[in-house]
Amino acid sequence: MSSTLQSRLEHFLTHRAHPKTFCPSEVARALSSQDLTAEGAKEWRELMPRIRQILWEMRDRGEVEILQRGEVLGDHVGIDDVKGPIRARRISGHE
Repeated sequence: MSSTLQSRLEHFLTHRAHPKTFCPSEVARALSSQDLTAEGAKEWRELMPRIRQILWEMRDRGEVEILQRGEVLGDHVGIDDVKGPIRARRISGHE
């Protein structure tokens, strides 16, 4: 797991208190050109699958909720089940 991506996700989670959410693309778009290069990417879109994977791992550990169309996705919904935009937020009380 990338420490840069993980730390950027943590930053967004820390600065968007429950119930506020963020789009994972905000994390990718906030990366500097040096960060992108360090991650082996030429543009932020290339990192979206990795960011989503990290979010799903965090969800499985009970750290975040993943939402689509304003609804929290249940634990039975896997990463491959979701097409289209998602949002994420820290679970209430999980600081």
